[in-house]
Amino acid sequence: MTQTPKTIAIIGSGLVGSLLAIYLRKLGHSITVFDRRPDIRNVKFSGRSINLAMSNRGWKALREVGIEGQIKELGIPLDKRAIHVLGQEEYYQKYGKEGEAIWSISRGVLNRKMIELAENEGVTFRFNEKVWDINLPEGKIYTGATEKGAWEEYTYDIVFGCDGAFSRVRHKMQRRSRFDYSQDFIDVGYKELTIPPNADGSHKLEKNSFHIWPRGKFMFIAMPNLDGSFTCTLFLPFEGTESFESINTREKAEEFFATHFPTAVDKIENLAEDFFANPTSALVTMKCYPWTYWDKVALVGDSAHAIVPFYGQGMNAGFEDIFELNKIIARYGDDWEKIFEEYQKERKPNADAIAELSYRNFMEMSSKTADPNFLLQKKIEKAFANKYPEKWIPSYSRVTFSDQPYVDALAIGDAQEEIMKQVMQLPNIADIWDSKEVEDTILRLL
Repeated sequence: MTQTPKTIAIIGSGLVGSLLAIYLRKLGHSITVFDRRPDIRNVKFSGRSINLAMSNRGWKALREVGIEGQIKELGIPLDKRAIHVLGQEEYYQKYGKEGEAIWSISRGVLNRKMIELAENEGVTFRFNEKVWDINLPEGKIYTGATEKGAWEEYTYDIVFGCDGAFSRVRHKMQRRSRFDYSQDFIDVGYKELTIPPNADGSHKLEKNSFHIWPRGKFMFIAMPNLDGSFTCTLFLPFEGTESFESINTREKAEEFFATHFPTAVDKIENLAEDFFANPTSALVTMKCYPWTYWDKVALVGDSAHAIVPFYGQGMNAGFEDIFELNKIIARYGDDWEKIFEEYQKERKPNADAIAELSYRNFMEMSSKTADPNFLLQKKIEKAFANKYPEKWIPSYSRVTFSDQPYVDALAIGDAQEEIMKQVMQLPNIADIWDSKEVEDTILRLL
């Protein structure tokens, strides 16, 4: 079904805003993207971005508009976790079946490329132009250099808010009656550090792995870049005995890393300098509803459903919003009110599900990846899934390597976890984990 061309404003030139611009431009609409920040292509990266983990849902959305191949050139496939436990050799956990991998991509590098691809389609970008207000019923936006200065007024047929967890567009929608909104900060923050490449440009750690140093209430991760470096992230409580608050000198920073991450400390570049120079950032889960206002305004990505990053699904979920919105557009043509109504009804439950899954995965990554019982359970699940792939797909694979709705991935994962709780209670489970008895128990419980 074809659409009548509209003038559309997208607020936010991040990953979701740029991809949405490409989709809508290909449908024949006139697209202008506004962003309060300068063009990221002219800016030095800030040291506050976790590398992205592109997976099945993200690739599917990129494939639909023919840019998957160009984006894959920017990434490195990671087919396993490398676990660094104190006092032990590092060991590996495969993510999925042979050939299944997440892709490590620098957020800044990807964002630059997405803007370039959108411009190539004829999208107009207006950087350094902050949206201060929006008239929802009329599709008018007001921009200016300062909140108190003179504003420019623009009128559009449709406005999309893709301006992140603290969206200006959503803020205006929140003032309307019966708008539900919640935000929940976890008590863990994050800080970015860097492991540089070797002198010959090679990686100092195993290249095709997602490296994790799990330490219970905190953890350190490293993801590879094409230039041989690793983007590293420390997740640590804001307050407490071991926290960002307690590490207040160079000596304490160096001692903390030497104590808890001895296999990483000698590889990190400018540890003490970067620790205090780079910002400590917060992590929030944000939920709201409705996501749309009649046929005029819609929220997409983090502005509708910000999540914590521990499943690597924030960008993937935002890209899936766009893919599914495009399918709904194909069904309803020019009926934008119906398009928006179906979009929010379909995507809201899935956004809530991935928010829950993401929070749980923090517990798994920081604590359980070093727990022998957890590792044994995963080994049993993997062996059973290999033998009965039609009966059992691990939760991680459902989320990361399929496009099954997040709602279903959460529900099925919960049911499988209940089965595994019973399996792990079997006498001598560590000795009989690969036996017929265990296999028959799972089959009986399914």
